[in-house]
Amino acid sequence: MSTAIATFSVAVVDCREPRAVAEFYSALTGAPVERADDGWVQLAATRGVALALQHAPDHVPPQWPEAAHPQQLHLDFDVPDLDAAEERVLAIGARKHEHQPGENFRVYLDPAGHPFCLVRAGSV
Repeated sequence: MSTAIATFSVAVVDCREPRAVAEFYSALTGAPVERADDGWVQLAATRGVALALQHAPDHVPPQWPEAAHPQQLHLDFDVPDLDAAEERVLAIGARKHEHQPGENFRVYLDPAGHPFCLVRAGSV
């Protein structure tokens, strides 16, 4: 029996212009745009993981390694059962975020406060 809770599926990067940034990463990786809609552009998965660019109108680009503008990223993990996965991630130290904008995914914070999502497998 596997002890894994989830499968890493999508790395999501916030930016002001998702289409332009997606085109850059598409050119860099050769991965074509697989899905694009208001505020979200996703490249086809390569080696099992997709890269998505999410519209964030107030995004401030990181000034790495400056602490005032740290790197900004969240990770999505596919799960077959949101309720069961939630129970397990809370048990290992995640906190459920108070803002939950969708029904096919849930937002949590890792122990350091970085956001990540559990996504109902096959829903995105």
